[in-house]
Amino acid sequence: MSEHATIGSMKTQTLDRDFDLTEIINGVEVMGPRPFRKHQNISTNIYDLIRQHIRKTKAGKVYYAPLSVILQENEQELQPDILYIRKENSAIMQDWIRGVPDMVCEIVSKGSVFKDTVIKRKVYEKYKVPEYWMVFPEFETIEVFTIEGDAYKVFSLAEGEGVVKSKVIEGLEKDAKDVFGDFSF
Repeated sequence: MSEHATIGSMKTQTLDRDFDLTEIINGVEVMGPRPFRKHQNISTNIYDLIRQHIRKTKAGKVYYAPLSVILQENEQELQPDILYIRKENSAIMQDWIRGVPDMVCEIVSKGSVFKDTVIKRKVYEKYKVPEYWMVFPEFETIEVFTIEGDAYKVFSLAEGEGVVKSKVIEGLEKDAKDVFGDFSF
């Protein structure tokens, strides 16, 4: 057997769903586009800003993709770009996140507009995720939605400039420039 064949068969034997980046949305497996560098820079900036804030307050934990959020086994298993869980809600932090996080964030790419703004929004709304951030790199816009009753309402908005606020992460207010800032060395 050649080395290539051995490596190929090892991959098949060792990689299983634990390492699969596919999401399950409404019972259907969905593979999203690979993120571009700009997407990753924005994701890192958001993660760092939230993490710095919650390290001071010790109010919870922040995570970044890929990490499955299982809202309903084999039906709704999503991987938001960033998610936050309050200390009081820490029981959902298991092998994956099994339950409703307190905040999720999706960075909307050209290949994920409909999925993030319509499909995933409806899923997060159905399971009453308290806060949903949609980040639009092309427009340098951040929309923060909070659940009110059964529907999301805009809580905070920053377009290019201005401060975005979280209702769920107490005291978190960040300038949009810090999210979309200069990515050069």
